[in-house]
Amino acid sequence: MQSVVELMTSLGAKAKAASALMAKANTATKSTALVRLAALLRANVQQLQADNAKDLARAAAAGLAGPMLDRLKLDPKTIETVAIGCEQLAAMPDVIGEIIGMKQQPSGIRVGQMRVPIGVFGMIYESRPNVTIEAASLAIKSGNACILRGGSEAIESNKALAVLVQRALVDAGLPADAVQLVPTTDRDAVGQLIAMPQYVDVIIPRGGKGLIERISRDAKVPVIKHLDGNCHVYVDDPCDIAMAVTVADNAKTQKYSPCNASEGLLVAKGVAEAFLPKIAAIYAAKGVEMRCDDAAAQILRAQPAINSVASIAPATEQDWYEEYLAPVISIKVVAGLDEAIEHINKYSSHHTDAIITRDHMHAQRFLREVDSASVMVNASTRFADGFEFGLGAEIGISTDKFHARGPVGIEGLTSLKYVVLGNGEVRS
Repeated sequence: MQSVVELMTSLGAKAKAASALMAKANTATKSTALVRLAALLRANVQQLQADNAKDLARAAAAGLAGPMLDRLKLDPKTIETVAIGCEQLAAMPDVIGEIIGMKQQPSGIRVGQMRVPIGVFGMIYESRPNVTIEAASLAIKSGNACILRGGSEAIESNKALAVLVQRALVDAGLPADAVQLVPTTDRDAVGQLIAMPQYVDVIIPRGGKGLIERISRDAKVPVIKHLDGNCHVYVDDPCDIAMAVTVADNAKTQKYSPCNASEGLLVAKGVAEAFLPKIAAIYAAKGVEMRCDDAAAQILRAQPAINSVASIAPATEQDWYEEYLAPVISIKVVAGLDEAIEHINKYSSHHTDAIITRDHMHAQRFLREVDSASVMVNASTRFADGFEFGLGAEIGISTDKFHARGPVGIEGLTSLKYVVLGNGEVRS
């Protein structure tokens, strides 16, 4: 029986060989593979759902919480979304081989930079099986090879998806080994994957904080990190109250489980009396628990209709840091923009934060001074997504500051190397 070490060494060697072929693949061939993958996904919806049902049943029996089950679900809408993502990627310009910044130097040489694939990336993720397609499609478009290690709870779904990916690659004349799924749920496979610099060029973990911290601590190859998503909506003074209510509602309740759902609501003192009762009535109707500071609680408890049905609890210091991934939100009344920015920069995970305002200067300051990967004006934090940003798909949302930040699409999976064009110049 093949050991985990032998398995991962084999996957690594195959990925390295495939990466050389992927780097040479032309745009038309990569596009053919992506369009073929989209067609295969649509043609196999029923089978994919049947395999996904096995994972869902096993996860439910194991007591997996509601939001986690939601992440695990592979329904027709999700399959269609990733299929569209494949087609979007196929239609996008190919950045591989692009030369930028070419400048003539006094010596006569011309110096620029060429965008090239990273080589092999390892992806470690939990729950969401749609990540298998997002990672695979981005690997194809960016001319990379990848080794995917999904969560044990999604093993059947991921295996079924990986079969379709490899079929699409082969049908387009590309190596099947360009996208490989780790076929075992043995945790030792992760330890091996993050310690193979001879085969793997970068690791991208996507999951809970514990996973990210472990990978960052133990990896022997570079890591593109995505820590927790403690996102905020700040309702400024002045603002359009109706817009603020709509955005704050969507940012929290459109879906509770994603990392770009808002977990904190900050409200300027000048609009708190007008805004808070309106948003609280919506949250109360949807069963959202509101963990409030004293000022917010005082306003809401003065509203009998809300106080009688809403779950209003006092916020603790820990609540300001919390990523709930559930129908819970922290609420704080702040003096204004300065305090909002200070709060976000102290407590947020630097993922995505939004301001709702009518003041252009406030908006510009928020964009400049909030230290997050995505910063928004008058829009829901739920838009922080590679698909919504027009990237076709995303490999994850990086809260790092180096190499890639925010939704990581094609360019985040590439590197720039210097190219020099000369005509016989020599250095004197």
